[in-house]
Amino acid sequence: MAQHIVILTGAGVSAESGLGTFRDVDGIWSKFDPMELASPEGFARNPVKVLDFYNARRRNLVDAQPNAAHFALAKLEQGLAERGGLLTLVTQNIDDLHERAGSANVLHMHGELLKARCGACSAVMNCREDLSVSDACPGCGDVGALRPHVVWFGEYPEHLDDIAVALADADMFISIGTSGTVWPAAGFVLQARETGARTVELNLEPSDDGRVFDEAHYGPASEIVPDWVETYLT
Repeated sequence: MAQHIVILTGAGVSAESGLGTFRDVDGIWSKFDPMELASPEGFARNPVKVLDFYNARRRNLVDAQPNAAHFALAKLEQGLAERGGLLTLVTQNIDDLHERAGSANVLHMHGELLKARCGACSAVMNCREDLSVSDACPGCGDVGALRPHVVWFGEYPEHLDDIAVALADADMFISIGTSGTVWPAAGFVLQARETGARTVELNLEPSDDGRVFDEAHYGPASEIVPDWVETYLT
């Protein structure tokens, strides 16, 4: 029978590609103040500092490569499609490694690092180069209004309506590489359970809400995700 699988991925999926996690002991927010670098207020106070931080992360991302977990999820999407099923991939990550691995149906709830947004006209554009306070928006011409197209603290995540629709229709919900501490994403497993979906956690270690999953497998994402996908598609 065709299935609709909804997958939530977090920083743990991309960690083995050399992109840092945020909330682990040695994560990004253990080294930097998130309110200085990931809030509208921090950007207003010191836009150069914020842009420099994201410029460095963007350069790191451009050099990074998808790992086995990313490729396995693309394989799962294709396998489901061949059976008449559907995969909706929701990611908290702002990288593009899912897309580079071949995933097509991706919802970035926290935005995308390789895009910029104008604070004056709200235009969104591709951005693979460094941003500067001297840059002008190609849409409206405003200078200094361009910022990373990422969701900062105090801002509303994207695609929540589409995610809610997908969760209501899901036969299975899988959480991969996420701490289970950031809302609203931490509540997705409960939304899925309310509609009768089977829930699976694939993570390095149990998340904060790990006890509510029907099934769990723990270890590096590059190992457990391909193993799970291979078993499911067999």
